[in-house]
Amino acid sequence: MSTAIENKTLLKGGEWLIKVSSATETFIPEDFNEEQQMVKDMCASFLDAEVLPILDRIDKLETGLMPSLVAKAGEQGLLGTSIPEDLGGLGKDFITSTLVSEGLGGGFSFSVAVSAHTGIGTLPILYFGTPEQKQKYIPKLASGEWKGAYGLTEPNSGSDALGAKTSAKLSEDGKYYLLNGQKCWITNGGFADVYTVFAKIDGDKFSAFIVERGFEGFTQGPEEHKMGIKGSSTVQLYFQDCKVPVANLLGQAGKGHIIAFNILNIGRLKLCAATLGGAKRATSISIQYAITREQFKTSISNFGAIKNKIADMAIAIWVSETALYRVAKWIDEKEIELQQSGKPFNEALLGAAEEYAIECAILKVFGSETLDLVVDEGVQIHGGNGFSDEYVISRAYRDSRINRIYEGTNEINRLLTVDMVIKRAMKGKLDLMGPAMAVSKELMSIPDFGSEDNGPFDAEKKLILNFKKSILMVAGAAVQKLMNKLESEQEILMQIANMAIETFHAESALLRAIKLSEIRGSEACAFELDIMRTYLYDAADHINKFGKDAINAFAGGDEQRMMLLGLKRFAKADPFNSKAAKRRIADKLIGENKYPL
Repeated sequence: MSTAIENKTLLKGGEWLIKVSSATETFIPEDFNEEQQMVKDMCASFLDAEVLPILDRIDKLETGLMPSLVAKAGEQGLLGTSIPEDLGGLGKDFITSTLVSEGLGGGFSFSVAVSAHTGIGTLPILYFGTPEQKQKYIPKLASGEWKGAYGLTEPNSGSDALGAKTSAKLSEDGKYYLLNGQKCWITNGGFADVYTVFAKIDGDKFSAFIVERGFEGFTQGPEEHKMGIKGSSTVQLYFQDCKVPVANLLGQAGKGHIIAFNILNIGRLKLCAATLGGAKRATSISIQYAITREQFKTSISNFGAIKNKIADMAIAIWVSETALYRVAKWIDEKEIELQQSGKPFNEALLGAAEEYAIECAILKVFGSETLDLVVDEGVQIHGGNGFSDEYVISRAYRDSRINRIYEGTNEINRLLTVDMVIKRAMKGKLDLMGPAMAVSKELMSIPDFGSEDNGPFDAEKKLILNFKKSILMVAGAAVQKLMNKLESEQEILMQIANMAIETFHAESALLRAIKLSEIRGSEACAFELDIMRTYLYDAADHINKFGKDAINAFAGGDEQRMMLLGLKRFAKADPFNSKAAKRRIADKLIGENKYPL
């Protein structure tokens, strides 16, 4: 581990809310090393050569095509980036594996297949398998010889994963678990060789099992006809006294929830990465169309309304990317810290991801909604042509929609964000009570959580600090006022989560802009500064609205008036000409004919 990491105190999950981060110590995309950049470029080249030319064939679910593409990715090492070398992988760091998720994220249905294979299809066995299970399955999953899938969801248990009805019972001879039940919406289900399937032993012990294609009593349904990601294999799985060898119990009996929920933390961050890759490519497609499309004897890229859309797309992408790699680096460093403390490989990464579960949920929401914004505006830029299947943007639009549903719906992730923060505070892992109480008692005299040296970004730093104070004020008052009833007030919780999502991304954007300015100088960072300042300016209005709606839902009288006045002060940004900034942002991308990958 480098000296820089050794001398650095890592923030705990959620601690950014009460502490000021150093721009110098914040990892940003411009910090990628040469090898990481090469891996990212290799992913882009793979999509350009192997995937994008045959999208129509993929969407028609041509027999054997998707498995062959996954195998080709495995031949280039793209499936085993983070798998240890002794298990057939490349043993790369978490940043590199996140870059692969982003780099392949623009591959439409192929991206879904690869993400499912490398994530939920492989990681449960890698992190929770016995040495024998790992040796049997992981090398073949890393190479792409075998494909992986994950069976958790059931027809009557969507977000309530623990409500699953699939059962497991030990056979009379004690050699097998007999599985009975069904799973639905199984990505890669039609061609996978290995499945992680969840069932309840004796009706109550929620557990995980490794199920192979061909096991007696295991069948699958026909391919689902979906609105989007049509080339992704999605089937139901059926188990009728399916004989699973006792040696294929994954982890401990009754501890399946640990596997399911820990894998989700990594999956949410990787989904953000994939949506980022998709958003960059969809934006480039839209920019190129706008340049070549003429109306009223001029390119529509010259119109202010179109430039505004391109700028909005670029801002959301840049900010999403910034927050993603900030958190990815935290997980990477926490993994190193845990390994150095004696934790084995699997416990180190899972522990690191669990530490930043709050941030992973935040990233998933923002990333998926960024892609939705990008493809929606992309269709609008294309006009009527955007509604035609002849144009790629229509596929991007359809394929995007699922991202707000799987890996936990965005509503679930918003609720989890606040729930995890409150629970960590109650357990003493986060010192939120002191700052929150101080803000509620005296809005005009608010404690400082610390500040960096004076510099050219004082106004922006103060704004971020005030965003955090607004969250503490609203959340603290809501907890005090509603207490145990708060968990049933989902509308309030979601507004507080929205404030947190905006604030985390705003702070990430500011830190990246400051660091770049320190390296290059402000004049050379005009593009990035425009993005950062426009995002902060808009975030102030958003946070004010979210906070106001939350306050009005639980407070009244003098308390309400005082909090609304405080919120107005906290979420007040200096006047800023966002129109001019957005035009400059759009002009740069139009000049480059794309959003740089």
